Formats: sequence, structure tokens, C-alpha cells
Amino acid sequence: MKVWIRVLALIALCCGTAASAQSWPSMPVTLVVPYVAGGTNDIVARSVAPRLAASLGQSVIVVNRPGAGGNVGAQMVARAAPDGYTILIASSAILAISKWVYRHPGYDPDRDFAPITLAGKVANVLLVHPSVPAGSVRELIGYAKHQPRELAFASMGSGTTGHLSGEMLQMLAGVEMQHIPYKGSSQALTDLLGGWTDLMFDNLPTALPLVRSGRLRALAVTTAQRSPLLPDVPTLAEAGVPGFEAYAWFGFVAPAATPPAILDRLNAEIVKVLADRTVNAEFTRIGIIVTPGSRIDFTRLIAEESRMWRLVVERSGARAE
Repeated sequence: MKVWIRVLALIALCCGTAASAQSWPSMPVTLVVPYVAGGTNDIVARSVAPRLAASLGQSVIVVNRPGAGGNVGAQMVARAAPDGYTILIASSAILAISKWVYRHPGYDPDRDFAPITLAGKVANVLLVHPSVPAGSVRELIGYAKHQPRELAFASMGSGTTGHLSGEMLQMLAGVEMQHIPYKGSSQALTDLLGGWTDLMFDNLPTALPLVRSGRLRALAVTTAQRSPLLPDVPTLAEAGVPGFEAYAWFGFVAPAATPPAILDRLNAEIVKVLADRTVNAEFTRIGIIVTPGSRIDFTRLIAEESRMWRLVVERSGARAE
């Protein structure tokens, strides 16, 4: 008798889940950005949200929850109900780096999230304040070697690609600098512009206007090839740091145990938005390489990137509390 009760309960649960997935969405969806407004993740979220809302027939509300290199917003989504009404635009920091940098990030990216789709990739740009006496990467390294720990490099948060790019530079070039973490790119850039810090690895979309205006100087990009938007700026490998290659990426995830039917619908709708010619052109213009795909493809990328960044963290000794 007890066995039959359990079987009937399981059937009822499955039927309830299926019915819930079929009626989804019946109320607004919250899209969490784990950084302050103005960064690349925020730019993508606010472009995708209204178009996704039109496809779903429900509002998509963008909410910023910055802190701890994105971990505060990630924790919020990890603990949310797995019903498709709370999703996260997650950076590579959250899904592939933080678990190696933080002792207790407050979530397990492999256990607590269900990947939906990769959204895009961007180069990071090595930016320096005009007061720094270095017009090239070699000059910057030379200065840092003669003035150990004098240079302060800002980042959008501990465990982000901006932070790890700085750690990678120190490791490969044999220099020591001070790391100053912020709650997002916009805050870090504000202090860099004010001269409170000396340099920063920032995502290309937010770095580009400051480089073009001459307010900050770009010394190199972190990717294997130069950016067509900054054709005169060398890669770090070209600039004298062989073996340096990294990029930032971001995508959409939901709480684990979200019904597969909802995840499939979210994947289809977000991929459709990102494939739109207007959206694609808008992102390409600011340096975002749009790369949506399947849930399986995104899961594989997360695993590959996690292995790569783990090696960087172990070799550099980067840590955050």
C-alpha cells in the first residue's frame, strides 16, 4: 500500500511539473545581473530583456545584485525557486572561476545552475591611466619590475576575468602589483579615470569609448587576435607576453531543477533574440561576439573553461575571501 502511495505521489508531482511548464510564463520573469549597472553583462541584459519579453508575452525585469565578484547575485538565483521566473546572466567568473578563487562562494556552479545558452564573448583590454609612465606593455613591465607593488590594478571584482587577467600578467611577466577589486566595471573605471588606480583589464565594450576619447590608454588586448575595433592595439602575446590568451564570456542560466521544457523554451527564445540582425549588429559594434548555442554546448564550454581557469588560479596563487 505504501509503495502505491509513493508511486501515485510521484505521478502527481510529474503531472504538476508538466502542467506548470506548459503554462509558463504566467507572470513576469526576473533577469538578475550580478554586477552594477553599466557593465557588459548589464548592457546585454537590458538589450535582451525587452525583446525576450515580447517573445514570451510577459515582462522581463532586469535587477542588479552586485557584490563579491558577482557571487551575491549568483547566490540569489541559486536559491530561487526552479520555476523559470528567476534567471541569471552569468559571467565566466561565476560559472568557471569563482569556485577556484573563493573558499565559500555561496553556491556551486555545477550543482546549482542549469545552463540555458551562451550569449557572447569579449576581449579584455589592458588599460592604463595617462599618468602611468608606460606607452607599451614592455615599458609597463619594466616599470613594475623596478617599482614592485607600486602599481595598483583595478578589477570588476575578485575572481572575474579582469582580476585573473591581472594575475596572469603578473605570473607570466614576473612582476608584482596590488589588486583592488570593485563591485563592477563601472565603479572600477571611475576610480581608474580619477587616478586612484593605475591600470585595469576591462571588457572591450565598456573600455572602447574611453580609449577612443583618449581618457585612458590601451596597451594590449587579451585575445589571440587583435580586435577589429582596435586594430592598432597589439595582443599581449605580440606585446611581449607569450602564452597570454584569455577572453570573457557570459550566458544565461536558471536554478537547477528548472523543468527541461522551460529551459528549452528559454533557450529557443533567447537564441532567437541574439540571432536578430539588429541585436547582432548592435553587439558587434561595441565588441561583443555573439555566440548563442544549445544547452549542451554551453555546458561543455563551462567545463572546459573551468579546467583552464583552475590552472591559472593554482599557478598564480590568486585567492579572495
